[in-house]
Amino acid sequence: MPGLAEELRISIARLSRRLRTLRPAPGDGGPGPLSLAQFAALAAIERHGSMTPRELADHEKVQPPSMTRVIAHLEERGLVARRPHATDGRQVVLNATEEGAALLADERRRKEAWLAKRLGELTEDEREILRQAAPIIDKLSRA
Repeated sequence: MPGLAEELRISIARLSRRLRTLRPAPGDGGPGPLSLAQFAALAAIERHGSMTPRELADHEKVQPPSMTRVIAHLEERGLVARRPHATDGRQVVLNATEEGAALLADERRRKEAWLAKRLGELTEDEREILRQAAPIIDKLSRA
């Protein structure tokens, strides 16, 4: 098990770093890329439809003051919008804007295109092994 744990840690970290290099660089037209925390928060909001700031902080496992800064940046960029909570007037819910959803879609397209090209370089047997491993890796990521 220790050998497998080390191999997975190294491989997943290397793949993650490689995918991060596909993000737009500052000055590539536009206000620059989001930080990893900002991107993760925006993706969580989009995936869940809407979230309160507290739900988002809990989901991302960060303290509410840190999430407040992330939300402020996303709001300033027009990527998320606040609206009143349906049942609790003291709270707000966050939703991804069309611009936020478009930014996520563009980043996902770029990364998936790179992955698809790399997968095309593998044998069918290797792709099948990865197809079977994907849900297991996802399970590990949620533990």
